[in-house]
Amino acid sequence: MKAAVVHGINDIRIEEYPDPVAGPGEVVVKTNVAGICATDIKTLLGQGIPKDLPTILGHEVVGEIHAVGDGVNDLAIGDRVAVYPIAVCGKCRYCLAGRHNLCEAEFGLGHGIEGGFAEYVRLPKEIVDIGGVVKLSEELSFEDAVMAEPLSCALAAARICKLKKGASVLIIGAGPMGLMHSKVASWCGCEVIIADLMASRLALAGTMGAQHLINSGKENLHDEVMRITDGRGADVVIISLGIPQVIEDSLKLTAKGGVCNIFGGPPAGDIKFDPRWLHYQEITLTGTFAATPDDFKKCLQLIGEEAIIVSDLISHRFTLDSFLDAVEKAKNQEMVRGIVTFGAPVSVSF
Repeated sequence: MKAAVVHGINDIRIEEYPDPVAGPGEVVVKTNVAGICATDIKTLLGQGIPKDLPTILGHEVVGEIHAVGDGVNDLAIGDRVAVYPIAVCGKCRYCLAGRHNLCEAEFGLGHGIEGGFAEYVRLPKEIVDIGGVVKLSEELSFEDAVMAEPLSCALAAARICKLKKGASVLIIGAGPMGLMHSKVASWCGCEVIIADLMASRLALAGTMGAQHLINSGKENLHDEVMRITDGRGADVVIISLGIPQVIEDSLKLTAKGGVCNIFGGPPAGDIKFDPRWLHYQEITLTGTFAATPDDFKKCLQLIGEEAIIVSDLISHRFTLDSFLDAVEKAKNQEMVRGIVTFGAPVSVSF
């Protein structure tokens, strides 16, 4: 099969790669669409590069079942599916509590096993057993369905932050994930404030329902947030950027009794904050990593019902042959959300 194969930092090659085989309890999916995540780009640039190389990245995958291993009874060749990308044990204290994204033995597509920037992808028994291979209705397009994985991460943050109707939500960063946070917060009935340095991203956020747009390169972010919230600060602050100084500056924009969520994956290191602020204002400081299978399935439902529109997030489409161009555009922030398409799905008769 053809795949985008990572050989090292900033070294990715489009080449032939061995076809995956479905073992017992496993399935192989013929990829139809794979999403390009910021995490993939950071990995290619050296942040968390896999130890075992060469390998294939890509954890946002939709397609058709191509092969089914022994013992798999509820999936069949030709089924249209979306893939929850985290393989979990199902037995540890976190899995038993429904917090599968925190599984003590987790691995997944693009980290531990080969991912979806390839014509075919093998899904291990752990993903199949958790119900992570979700059948799609014929009405739900592959392009919309591939957005369920990143959207589920925004939904998980909303769940952790306990978003509710009428709450003011400040989103730091209007990149792809910031825009998804905005969409989820709007769906929850919140007042959405979003801040970014790029006017084009802010304008797009406005078309997607954000009520307040702050260009933090031209306006004083603190002053604008306080003006909008009558001096209180935002009930919920979601920091969708992993820049330590941005995190430090954003913490203090949280209202008394509010929630501050560090969502963007920061590099290793320390940030500083005054513990009196946390104590006396009763701030809940939290983070969000990935999402659960339930979050993922809920997002497929919301997308299918058009309760949350995702098609307007896709700004660029690529093929494997143009994948290196996709990486460059993502690194240079020249696209909102890119996808890799693999042609028409196979039609299977029974």
